[in-house]
Amino acid sequence: MAPSAAQLETPVDLAPFDKVAELKKNIISVGRGVPEGVSYPFYYPYYDLTEKWAPLEVFEHNEPGLRANPAKPNLLTPNTQTRDLSPYLGTELHGVQLSQLSKEGLDELALLTAERKVLIFRDQDFKDLDPDRQLEIARHFGPIHRHPTSGNVKGYPEYHVVYRDNAEDRNKGYREIDLKTNLISWHSDVSYEKQPPGTTWFWILDQPQTGGDTLFLSQVEAYNRLSPEFRKRLEGLTAVHSAVDQAEYSKRIGGPVRREAVESEHPLVRVHPVTGEKALYLNEGFTRRIIGFKKEESDNLLKFLFDHLAKSADFQIRASYEPGTVVIWDNRVTCHSATRDFNPEFRRHAVRLTPQAEVPVPAKSD
Repeated sequence: MAPSAAQLETPVDLAPFDKVAELKKNIISVGRGVPEGVSYPFYYPYYDLTEKWAPLEVFEHNEPGLRANPAKPNLLTPNTQTRDLSPYLGTELHGVQLSQLSKEGLDELALLTAERKVLIFRDQDFKDLDPDRQLEIARHFGPIHRHPTSGNVKGYPEYHVVYRDNAEDRNKGYREIDLKTNLISWHSDVSYEKQPPGTTWFWILDQPQTGGDTLFLSQVEAYNRLSPEFRKRLEGLTAVHSAVDQAEYSKRIGGPVRREAVESEHPLVRVHPVTGEKALYLNEGFTRRIIGFKKEESDNLLKFLFDHLAKSADFQIRASYEPGTVVIWDNRVTCHSATRDFNPEFRRHAVRLTPQAEVPVPAKSD
């Protein structure tokens, strides 16, 4: 049974707001068919409360970026136009058709994504491919993560569906924005997994006329901005990334919990396997505490680092969407947040495929 609205796109914790939880629970439990006007009904979010999965097992990750030709001849052809959005991350590309890339081209794509952190491809036919072909391409970068609580596609649990329309406003008469001053929620996708995502694919299906962009920031540059002595202090520390709040929220709203919530310990500073760059690895969505620190110590250090990420607009970009846009980013070295600034009369519908990568490798002091 498909609900009329999906869960939150980003892991905003609305636990204190019982009214919101009750609202969402009513929406999911009532459910109805695909609303009129959905351009790609196949990808309308699907929830099966009986769907249960075993815990994820550790696997050996073969990083495609390590196989790539540094010159990228199969990706950056003479017909390719590129525009960097920032010195630190973000490149917009025209003249590349992702669906036509060879295996060598996909390796080079992994390398370029690692280098530029976020790539925005225009005029793509990817959304119109057969889903099995979409999955085949995405699996080049690793096993596709199946989200434990979000809406997926019936028969294709690898798809993470992002869907928002005006059903909540029309049926219940108020919005989450009435409870918070803003809805920005910086996170790295499912960082609580033992092997979090690497090269991640996201494409738009229906979009509002204005707004609905995605913010991205570079955790490499965030690390580089810190003083050498402070960086040394962070290296060697580990932090707990937790899925518990996300799972509990889904339970409160009558949504699925397909796999038991996990917590993993990851280095606060990790090394990218391709570029060798050091990056902060934490996010407000899922990082809960620093191992070995007392609560007040952990809370204060994490607050400083969360503020450092959120306030540093000079290593952030804003990715906008137009028909045919595919955004690919490296979840290992970035954080992102949806911007819910669009008119609720318009629909925002998108899909994510999220290949998992290696167990994070801690940085060592130089």
